[in-house]
This record gives sequence, C-alpha cells and structure tokens, in this order.
Amino acid sequence: QDAAISPRQRDEVIQWLAKLKYQFHLYPETLALAISLLDRFLSAVKARPKYLNCIAISCFFLAAKTIEEDERIPVLKVLARDSFCGCSPAEIRRMEKIILDKLNWDLHTATPLDFLHIFHAVAVSSRPQLLTLLPTPSPSQHVAALTKQLLHCMACFQLLQFKGSMLALAIVSLELEKLLPDWLALIIELLQKAQMDSAQLIHCRELVAHHLSTAQPSLLPNPVYVYSPLQQTLVTCNRGAFPQPSSVPGPGFSRDNGRPEAPLTGTAALPPRPPAPAKRKVEQMEVDDFYDGIKRLYNEELEPVGSVCSRQEGSASPCPPLQPVSVM
Repeated sequence: QDAAISPRQRDEVIQWLAKLKYQFHLYPETLALAISLLDRFLSAVKARPKYLNCIAISCFFLAAKTIEEDERIPVLKVLARDSFCGCSPAEIRRMEKIILDKLNWDLHTATPLDFLHIFHAVAVSSRPQLLTLLPTPSPSQHVAALTKQLLHCMACFQLLQFKGSMLALAIVSLELEKLLPDWLALIIELLQKAQMDSAQLIHCRELVAHHLSTAQPSLLPNPVYVYSPLQQTLVTCNRGAFPQPSSVPGPGFSRDNGRPEAPLTGTAALPPRPPAPAKRKVEQMEVDDFYDGIKRLYNEELEPVGSVCSRQEGSASPCPPLQPVSVM
C-alpha cells in the first residue's frame, strides 16, 4: 500500500507548477490559486503519491480557467502533453470533477497573494513617504519582488501552518523594517485591522526570514569559471570537473524540447541554476514577469524595453576574474 504524500513531495510538485507557470506565461495569481486549491484538497482527502501529479495539474488547470483570460487559458491537450504530467486529458477532467466536489465548487477563495496586495496598498496609502523609499521605480514593481518571495514561501510545507494573511503580513513587515524607521507602528496598525496575534506574527517572521535567507544558494566553494567559445557563456563547475560543450538540457527538462518534466515518483528536480554572469539579468527578468502581471493594480504603463536594457548593461558582473585552469 502506498504511503501518504510527504511534505517534501508536496513542496517539489509546487516547484514543478511554478515552472509550468513560466512555461505557459500565466499570472502569479494563477499559481497562488493553484497552490491554495492543492493544499485545500490534500487537507480534505488522503491521496496517494501516485496521484499527486494528476491532482496538481488539475488544480493548475482549474486555477488558470478561474484567473486567466479566455485566450490565455492553455488547451487541455497541450497542457497534458507539454507538462509531462503523465495524465491524459480525460484523466485530468475526471480529477477536476473530484476536486470540485470535495471543495464544494468553491474556487474563489482569498490567497496569500491577495492579502499581500491589500497590505501593501494600505501601507503605501497610510505612509506616503514610502513611495520615495522604495528600492524599485514603481509600487507595482515593488509588489512584484514581494510576490516572488511569497510564492517561494508558499512552496515550503513548514510555513503551511500559518494562514495566508499571516504569511503575507510577515513578508510585508520584513520589507518595511528595511525601509521605514517607524515600521513597527505601521505593522501594529495592520495587525489590529486584520485581528491577528502578534506572537504568531513574530514566529512567522522568523521562519520566513530563515527560509528566504536560504532561497538563493551561495556559489560553489572555490569555483572555477571556464569560457566555452561555442556557447558564448561562462559555466560554473567544481575544481577538476570540466564540462564539454553540449546542448543536453539540465535536470528536470526533457531531452526533446527542454521543457520541464513532471516528477516521476513524486519528486521534482530543482530548476537549473542560470550561468553565473547572467544571474542579475535573469533575476530582473523574473521580477519583470511578475510586474507584467500586477501592473494593472496601479494603472501603470510598461517601461520601454530600451530603458530596462540600459540599466542591465551598466551592471557589473558578479563573477570573479577568469583564472587559468590547469588539468592535474
């Protein structure tokens, strides 16, 4: 008999859904709702790990049909094929029906991302000086950076013990602590309005801060950077191990088209690390993707592409100077 779904399997399947969100160019609200539906269903039903992929992709499809515009909703046959979930469209439809029955057809529930938008809007409106202290040019880009942190925390089973509103307020409070001298007074106001326990918020802040501090792994100890003329990129490897120029995709991607594969046994590989010299550019692209999805909250226009490129071209490379490599 199969064991129950473990916390690690739950976290890894959410990481897989996050890759699908990028692959199909969907809104962050869609991913947040998919995670919420998945957790609600798993709390109501004791499912086996062999059904986890089908449950997750069904929640993802339900969330897309709830949040996205009609023209952005993936075609079910394409979603089943390109996600490598191992399920047929008919199986996904049957699982959708099961999920809807268990959730009483109630898909319009508040997610942590909804509370993040609310708390951020209240903070900006009550402290207008915050607009001049933001590390990004616009409030919506600031929300985009916080959204990235929130979705990362939603993939952590340890933080599932907190309500979505508590998780969102913890992220907002950690950010306001860096920007406002009187951040504590503002957080107390938000606590009172949301009627939440301060002791629980402190505990949630500690776990979130620890989780976010380990989100970006440090560089390998004593790395060696090898220049590959064929790829026109720098790659990082351990000392003594030198990669050959190859087009083989990284872990978690198919060899046919480089798209993310579903975990075969309930485990999903972490997304491959980008090349070291492009780290800042990739992070900017991820934030811009979130920015595209939420800029409508503040009625802002997209920045011209040239302005983004000009900022990136002036950034310094985070890599140490190239050093000669000697083969022992």
